Order: sequence, then structure tokens, then C-alpha cells
Amino acid sequence: MSSLALSELPRLRGPGRMKYDKARQSDLLLLPERVVQLNEAAGAILWLCDGHRTIAQMIVELESKYGQSDLREDVVDFLDSALEKGWIELCR
Repeated sequence: MSSLALSELPRLRGPGRMKYDKARQSDLLLLPERVVQLNEAAGAILWLCDGHRTIAQMIVELESKYGQSDLREDVVDFLDSALEKGWIELCR
């Protein structure tokens, strides 16, 4: 089980940034000396990591956008993994 609370405010860890690649038609996470091509779900989650939305707000927004419910576990698991990889950080 993840240690992330739904009240956490995740944001991309600098100097990382998101970019949409038209040629590949996918989201990219640009990191120093590395580019990560993301699937649609990962890109949708990381675009919301702005340090202003809580994880709970992100889940509501994603469930509404994609017409799905019960995304909580998937979103939290992905964010936990992204935190471990150093892609995101939590605002305090």
C-alpha cells in the first residue's frame, strides 16, 4: 500500500517538464539527459502534477475526463512509482 495521502500536492521535480510530441503523438517527460515517452494514462496524470492540485482532486478530474470511476488505486500507485523514480516531488 502506498504511503501517499490524498491530500498531498505533487509537482514535477525540476528541471523536468512535460511536452507533447506531435510526431510521436504522445506525451514526453523531459529530464536532464533523458526523455521518457509516456503512455496516455501516465501523461494525463503527470500533466496535473502542478503543486496546486491534491491527489484527490486529480483523481476526480481524471475520472470526470475519462468517464471512469475507481481510478484512485491506479493513480496513487503511479504517483508512488513516479515519486520513487524522482519524477515528482511533494509540496510542503
